[in-house]
Amino acid sequence: MIESYPLYWPEGRPRTSRGERERSRFDTSFARARDEVVRQVELMTGRYEWMRREAGLILSTNMPLRRDGLPLASARPPDDPGVAVYFNYKGNPVCFACDRWLTVADNMQAIAKTIDALRGISRWGTGDMMEAAFKGFTALPAPTERGWRDVLGLLPGTAPTRADIESAFRRRRSETHPDRGGNSDEFHAVQAAYQQALKEVPQT
Repeated sequence: MIESYPLYWPEGRPRTSRGERERSRFDTSFARARDEVVRQVELMTGRYEWMRREAGLILSTNMPLRRDGLPLASARPPDDPGVAVYFNYKGNPVCFACDRWLTVADNMQAIAKTIDALRGISRWGTGDMMEAAFKGFTALPAPTERGWRDVLGLLPGTAPTRADIESAFRRRRSETHPDRGGNSDEFHAVQAAYQQALKEVPQT
């Protein structure tokens, strides 16, 4: 399950190592960069009122969230400055991700500028140019190599109840949460496993 917090990096996209990250020349603040990403997605999708619900916007970082679900500007900068922006464009899920720069704000600004550039292709280019440009930003589904029982720590071949699943999910979510020393990838795997388990095990 893709979430705003903690950072949900898109599957199959390489990461920039800490030593390779650079200081950018962007002149922006965190709040301005965050709001500019939202504005660019609004312009790209044509969704303004109720935009985040309609376009499915998720701005994912390791910054804690405000009440409206967007990253909190006043929070302490995280060790991982990566940003991933997910939304739906013409019915297809897309993702723009950046961790090249040293700060979350600069990576947000880079994504905002990328979306703005693609909007330019839409305005001045041909339709096939736009479609070709967007292929590289398709959001891929998470791999499903491990079964949900394994991810949640339930014995293979068993028939757990909804109560068993809920209990296992709460335990594994606590164990893997990045704020408690866990791993972000494993945390998201637990979320996805829980959703799959609910689909397969009927409510009694």
